[in-house]
Amino acid sequence: MQPILRFLLICGLVLISHQAFAQKLRIDITQGVVEPIPIAITKMGGSDAVSARVGQDISKVIAQDLERSGLFKAIDPNSFVQDATSAHAAPRFPDWRVINAQGLVTGTVSPQGDGRLRVEFRLWDVFAEQQMNGMAYFTVPQNWRRIAHIVADAIYKRITGEEGYFDTRIVYISESGAENRRAKRLAIMDQDGENHRFLTDGRALILTPRFSPTLQEITYLAYYNNKPRVYLFNIDSGRQEVLGDFPGMTFAPRFSPDGKKVVFSLIEDGGDSNIFAMDLRTRRTNRLTNHPSINTAPSYSPDGSQVTFESDRGSSQQIYVMSSEGANPHRISFGSGRYGTPVWSPRGDLIAFTKQEGGQFYIGVMRPDGSGERLITQAFHAEGPTWAPNGRVLMFFKERPGSGGKTARLYSIDITGHNEREIVTPLDGSDPAWSPLIP
Repeated sequence: MQPILRFLLICGLVLISHQAFAQKLRIDITQGVVEPIPIAITKMGGSDAVSARVGQDISKVIAQDLERSGLFKAIDPNSFVQDATSAHAAPRFPDWRVINAQGLVTGTVSPQGDGRLRVEFRLWDVFAEQQMNGMAYFTVPQNWRRIAHIVADAIYKRITGEEGYFDTRIVYISESGAENRRAKRLAIMDQDGENHRFLTDGRALILTPRFSPTLQEITYLAYYNNKPRVYLFNIDSGRQEVLGDFPGMTFAPRFSPDGKKVVFSLIEDGGDSNIFAMDLRTRRTNRLTNHPSINTAPSYSPDGSQVTFESDRGSSQQIYVMSSEGANPHRISFGSGRYGTPVWSPRGDLIAFTKQEGGQFYIGVMRPDGSGERLITQAFHAEGPTWAPNGRVLMFFKERPGSGGKTARLYSIDITGHNEREIVTPLDGSDPAWSPLIP
C-alpha cells in the first residue's frame, strides 16, 4: 500500500449531532427499483487556489459515487439559485426546492498551518429544512479522493440506513495479448477505477486474487515456471511468498473472515480435488472434504462457521454448504443447469453464484439454505461474482466474442438486478475481488 493510501492523519469530527425530527429524506433500498433521489451537490469552496481546486474535485467525485449507486441523481449545478458559500452557512430551502432538490450537500476546504486540509461537509434535508449530518476531516492534499469517497459513504449511509461501499478497492486480473498467449497481471484500483496500478509484471500467469480482511495481503494462484502455486502478496512491501508446496495443483484460495486461515482446493492423484484449510501461523492444513469428485471454490460464511463450495459429487456441478471443519456437507442448489463459484455475502443472508444453462451464463443469488434463487444478469460468459462490503452490490466480469478475439470487462450490479454498470479498466479485466471498507 502506498504511503498516502495509509490515510495519513485523517480524523473525523462530528460538528452537529443528529437532531430529533421526522425525516423525509430516506431511501428504502430493500424494495427493488427505486426512483433516484435528486440531490444538489455544491462545489466545496476554498480560500486559496489549492483548496479551491481540491474542493471542486471532491464535489465531483461525491456526485459520481452517489450516481453510480443508482439511488441518486445529481442536479446540474448550472440550475442552482443560491451560491455555495451562503448555502453552507444557511441554506435558503425554497431556492433548492424550486429546482426539485430533495437533498443538499454543501462544504468547504480550508488550508491548515501544518500543510493539511480541513474538509467539512453538511447534508441537508431540503423538505424537512434540517441538517441530517455534518462532519469535518483533516488530511494531506494528496488524499482528497479518499476523503470524497468517505463523504459519499456517510451520505449514502445517512439516507439509506445501509453502510456505504465507496471507500474500497478492487484487485483483479488485467488481461492483454492474443487469446492463445494471454498475459494476466495482478492489478489494484479504487472501486471507481481510479488510482490504478499493476502489482505484477506479467511474466507469470496470475488467477483468482482475493483480499485478506486486513487489506494488507492478497492471496492468488500463480504459474511460475509452469508450476501452479498459491501465493500471499503483501501490498505494502510487494513481497510474495508461497503458501505451501503440495504434490498436486492448488487453486481457488480465499481467506477466512478473521484472516487467520486460507481455504483452497488441491488436485490429488486421479484428478479429483478436495478442499483444505491452512492455518497461516502454523502452516498446518486441515482436510475439509474427502470425496472422489471435484470439490472447489470454497468461501467462508461471514462468521466463519460454514463454508460453501461447488462439487460434482452428485453427477452435476452444484453448490454445497458444510461446517468450517468439513462436517455435514449438503447440497443447496436444485434448479436446472450447472452452478459454481459460490461466494457468501458479507451480511450472511445470501450466496452469489454463477449458473450455466442453455448456452448462457448467469449471475444469481440464493439464501444459504438454497431458497429464494434469483438470476440478476446474463451474458455469453459471465463469471467471478464478488461482494461489496455492504452486501448490496456485486461485481463480476463478462467475456464477449469479437472479430479480434474475446474481450473481458468488469461490471457492477445491484442485487435487485438493476443498475448494471461497466467499471472501466486500462486493459481487459477478469476475476475481480472487492475489499472491505478501508479502515
